[in-house]
Amino acid sequence: MRFSKFGKRLTCDAGILSLMDDLGSARSEFEGEMMMMGGGNPGHVPEFQELLRHNLQEICGDRAAFRELVGAYSPPQGDAAFIAVLADLLSRQCGWPVGPENICLTNGSQTAFFMLFNLLAGVYPDGSCRKICLPLAPEYIGYADLGLCDDFFVATRPKIERIGDDMFKYHIDFDALEITADIGAICVSRPTNPTGNIITDGEVQALDRLARAHGVPLIIDNAYGLPFPGMVYAEAAPFWNDNTVVCLSLSKLGLPAVRTGIIVARPEIVRALASMNAIMSLSPGSFGAMVTRKLFASGEVIGLSRNLIGPFYRNKMEKAVAAVRRECAGLPYRIHKPEGAMFLWLWFEGLPLSSLEFYRRLKRRGALVVSGHYFFPGLKEEWRHRDECVRVTYSQNDEDVANGIAIIGREAAKAYAGSGQ
Repeated sequence: MRFSKFGKRLTCDAGILSLMDDLGSARSEFEGEMMMMGGGNPGHVPEFQELLRHNLQEICGDRAAFRELVGAYSPPQGDAAFIAVLADLLSRQCGWPVGPENICLTNGSQTAFFMLFNLLAGVYPDGSCRKICLPLAPEYIGYADLGLCDDFFVATRPKIERIGDDMFKYHIDFDALEITADIGAICVSRPTNPTGNIITDGEVQALDRLARAHGVPLIIDNAYGLPFPGMVYAEAAPFWNDNTVVCLSLSKLGLPAVRTGIIVARPEIVRALASMNAIMSLSPGSFGAMVTRKLFASGEVIGLSRNLIGPFYRNKMEKAVAAVRRECAGLPYRIHKPEGAMFLWLWFEGLPLSSLEFYRRLKRRGALVVSGHYFFPGLKEEWRHRDECVRVTYSQNDEDVANGIAIIGREAAKAYAGSGQ
């Protein structure tokens, strides 16, 4: 069968496809117990899930509310009642001057970025082409194949700060960062997926100045950040203004299955996204918005993020770091300073095989991670560093994570010793 150019682009051998396929197939392909440390699925926080169960039971017990939950389309902008309480919360909690006209819901963050990126970059009516600038590589694997034309991203290699004996941190290299006339938007995730990096408040402000100076929006992917779900372990402040597009999500609060993305932007962008929602899916689903509406209306979501969700992942992070230090002792490894999200980014300096082959070896041994080479969309120059890194998710069962890290340590030792297949 012949597919269109659009069809071929969205059926390519994408990194995000490999990642999601692995989540479903790895367990069945491996004879033993597979340590699932590859995907970004959030952990199961019992207290939060119980709260959601209670909210859902209340809705199911109210005939009118249940009818709204399952029997009515939302407007293309998303559930109006949820948007109203969210706008009020962001105004009170963050001091952002936003109203309902500044918020649009989408069917998940991946859909949000597909729409946003292709709204602001690609081929313009006058025939010119614009790109998305990623000022700090590595960056999220899911961005890489969202553009509907070639050469869609341009990325800048970071500065590397070595910290202590076994950590490091990426910083934006503003001397190398160039915002050319063919840039349609600047985008950065904060905390960064895959590294757990949080660009500093100063770096955010510098990007904002660059974006304004060049007349393009700054997109901040805040799926793991502030004010919710609060997976932030370093000093950082929420940031938004009328030239900024902040993307939030209900997934990392603990609702990945409901697929609810949130975009906070100037009204003209929100209107455009609502139009795209209507054309692509009539309206975004309202399940996540309705189940969590009370948490946002009361502001309880902020306390849950600070006192439950954030500490839950911070505890897991500390255990995972301890496991890496224990299992990789004596090897030339470094951990990106874990400042947020649910990942460790491990750098095996001088690794004598590619990160993709290392991933394959680990998978054969029962540890599923993600090869680092996928996380550099738009970086044109050759850089050995990207083949020396892997992303490890620590959101799942602590014992499984520890066992998986033990496998990583053993296989890394074999690789440096020149043995093992």
